[in-house]
Amino acid sequence: MNLVFFDLETQKLFEEVPGRSPSELLLACGVTYSTDRNDFKVYWEADVEALLEELRGADRVIGFNIVQFDYEVLRRYAPRFSFGSLRTLDMLLELRRALSFRVPLDSLARACLGASKSAGGIESVRWFRAGETAKVAEYCKSDVDITRHVYEFGRDNGFVYYYSKLGSKLKVAVNWR
Repeated sequence: MNLVFFDLETQKLFEEVPGRSPSELLLACGVTYSTDRNDFKVYWEADVEALLEELRGADRVIGFNIVQFDYEVLRRYAPRFSFGSLRTLDMLLELRRALSFRVPLDSLARACLGASKSAGGIESVRWFRAGETAKVAEYCKSDVDITRHVYEFGRDNGFVYYYSKLGSKLKVAVNWR
């Protein structure tokens, strides 16, 4: 089974686009990790078609907030593409259903893996604008890798840990098989 883990970075920030629409943020970089390939692949704005082909060919696309964010950013480039036809596991949506609130990926990474995200979206946009595209790609790869390891933790254990706003380490059941 080819699982494709996916994340993307944008060229703009929400406060720079009308209506805070993800489709207006523009793709800077997308990264996938394929279990068939056992490796990462980096896609730039000019590579959207190849990225969509990889997503379409996956047995499952796995990410964090990909349904309401990443797919919406890509929709601008492929308005006729059926994102709903992709077999998707959006870990954020699953956790929100279970908890009734959003859990940041960094909270899951720290609680499950003892690791933290290497940067944030604001830094990524700055790097992109400064022409430091290698930094953007490495940051996006790092997020994909964290997402993959949190998924594997949840799949293997049937739960994930996260930190509450008060700093307590809590556990929530997941069914990510």
